[in-house]
Amino acid sequence: MSQLDAMAEPSLQQWHPENYEAKARFVSDLGAPVLALLDPQPGERVLDLGCGDGALTEQLVALGARVIGVDASAAMVAGARARGLEAQMLNGQELKFEAGFEAVFSNAALHWMLQPERVIAGVHRALVPGGRFVAEMGGHGNVAEIHGALERALDARGLRAPHDTFFPTPEHYGAMLEAGGFGVESISLIPRPTPLPGDVGDWITTFAQGFLAPLPPEERPALVAEVVEALRPQLLGADGCWRADYVRLRFRAIRR
Repeated sequence: MSQLDAMAEPSLQQWHPENYEAKARFVSDLGAPVLALLDPQPGERVLDLGCGDGALTEQLVALGARVIGVDASAAMVAGARARGLEAQMLNGQELKFEAGFEAVFSNAALHWMLQPERVIAGVHRALVPGGRFVAEMGGHGNVAEIHGALERALDARGLRAPHDTFFPTPEHYGAMLEAGGFGVESISLIPRPTPLPGDVGDWITTFAQGFLAPLPPEERPALVAEVVEALRPQLLGADGCWRADYVRLRFRAIRR
C-alpha cells in the first residue's frame, strides 16, 4: 500500500485513560528529552497537541507555561480536565487557533494524524512569528517488527488491516515543515527499544487496534497470542523484559 493510500484510511484507535495508565504510561514517562528540547519558559503560551490524559501537559504547567491541551479523544480530554488542566476536544488536523502561542508541543501523537500537511498548516497558524514547533513522533521503521508480525498473521487469514499510522523519514517530514513555512533547526531519527510494562500482547491491544479490527472480537485473542509467540525471539530479552522496537522522529522548527 502506498503512503498516500494509508493516509486516506481513518484511525480505528480508541483511547481510555484507565487503560492508558496501566499499559502505556511509559509513553509520557519517556517524554523528558522532547520537553527539554522545547525548553518552556514561565509565562509562555504553549499548545499541547495530542495531549492525551495530560501527564506531560501537567509538567509544562508546573514549569510555568500557560498551556492549552487538545486531543481528538473525548475520554482523554476528560482525563486531562480531571487533572485540573485546560483541555479541548479537537482534531489536530483541524486546528482553529490564530497566532495564539509561542510554542506548540507534541509527544507521541502526530503519527496518528494522517493528513500531516493540514497539521503543519494549523500549527503554523497557531504560532506567533518566530514561535517554535517541537515534537516527537513515530519515525520511519517504528515498530516494524510488531507491525510486520501482525500483517503476516492477517495475511494468513486472507485479511488486510487498515494502516492508520504515519511514520515518516526526517527528509520527508523536514521537507513538509519547510514547505509549510517553518525553518527546521533539528530533526533526527532516534532508535529507542522501549521496555514494556507487560508483554507485547498488551501493547498490541492498546496501540494496534486497527490490526485487530478485521477480525470478529472473539477471534482477536488467538491472533494476539499467535503474534506474541512470533515476536518472542526478537523482542523478549534474556532479562525477561519485552521491548518494543520503537524509532522516534524528534524535531524543532521555527515559524517563519
